[in-house]
Amino acid sequence: MKLTGKQARYLRGLGHHLQAIVMIGKDELTDRVVAATDEALTSHELIKVKLQDGCLSDRREIASELAQATSSSVAQVLGRTFLLYRRHPENPQISLPKP
Repeated sequence: MKLTGKQARYLRGLGHHLQAIVMIGKDELTDRVVAATDEALTSHELIKVKLQDGCLSDRREIASELAQATSSSVAQVLGRTFLLYRRHPENPQISLPKP
């Protein structure tokens, strides 16, 4: 799902206060990281992911790959953290602005 600018701004506002739930280290994107991210998105819809110092890959590339692997959208990449959003299929908690 591609987010509009308005929707991304709304999600950035919601995600500002969040703590990082998923940490990506020197092993970068492993099956365990993808599974943990998928589980967190199912529980929370909007999560913050942090790249630790050991992760040498490009932050935007990692965000894009993880979003693709979890069928989510990147709402923001800021420094070494990024926000991922995936609407809950049955019980959505976040109501996005109309495009």
